[in-house]
Amino acid sequence: MLITPKRILWILCLLSISAISAQTVVNGFFPKKNELTVASSYSSKSYDNFYRGEILTPGNPANMGEISSSIYSIYGEYGILDWLSASANMPYISIENETGALDPVQGVSQVDGIQDLNVFFKAKILEKSFKNASKIAIGGATGVTVPVGGYEEAGILSLGSGATVVDGCGFVQFTTSSNLFVELQAMYSLKNNSDFDVPDAFVYSAKLGYYNNWFYAHAKIGVQNSLSGFDIGSQAFVDAGGAAALPETEVDFANVYFDLYVPLYKKTLGVSSGYAINMDGQNYNKESSFSLGLVYTVR
Repeated sequence: MLITPKRILWILCLLSISAISAQTVVNGFFPKKNELTVASSYSSKSYDNFYRGEILTPGNPANMGEISSSIYSIYGEYGILDWLSASANMPYISIENETGALDPVQGVSQVDGIQDLNVFFKAKILEKSFKNASKIAIGGATGVTVPVGGYEEAGILSLGSGATVVDGCGFVQFTTSSNLFVELQAMYSLKNNSDFDVPDAFVYSAKLGYYNNWFYAHAKIGVQNSLSGFDIGSQAFVDAGGAAALPETEVDFANVYFDLYVPLYKKTLGVSSGYAINMDGQNYNKESSFSLGLVYTVR
């Protein structure tokens, strides 16, 4: 049984999105024409420390203790052509805190609901094979994220920023004859919210992976650099309303991701898992996460 990564990486990408959000969301592999992959996943993440500006602060605001999230996602990708695909992802999120303290803006200790609908189109621009069976691929993608759950974007326990996001992404991937690959990616996110000035951001990632007939695995570093915004705890933050203005903070981070896929039945069914941890940040949570997914492919 030959297991190709073309139906794997999209799902692992989904799991990484569920594990720790706001990172590059496409990859350098493409499905075949008319090939459809559907996946469901569960992710759990938590944190009891956060970056107040660039300073790591013990505990969480408003005496909330550990804040944890459960994320249920549905994802699909379809091969329009061998070099063009479309994907969509929508998560349902539940957030609660350890102590039961009320969110200072929303007045509740637990929030749940559908977050955002994310739709992407991805195209292969160039692919070149070499005599030693290695190859290089260059591609690009564009996508839009739309808040569809009607959630409250302000507050500590918010499900998201409530912004409509337009993304533009480019990537390059080099694969050796032994199935070891390296992928580099850069993305610009243009964000718009009529109620908040949500900062635009650059997002970068570097990935190292390997696959064979029995499993696929990769490790990735993801970095976000917001282009504006203020720091939590600053006078500008206080003047803007404190926790009510959290969508306007400058959110930067460096995260590490590990993902694994194992096929269960021929080329149609498999299980994927992921782990992610924050290494550094600014106005961001010191969080870690674990995810598990079921992958189904129709050809």
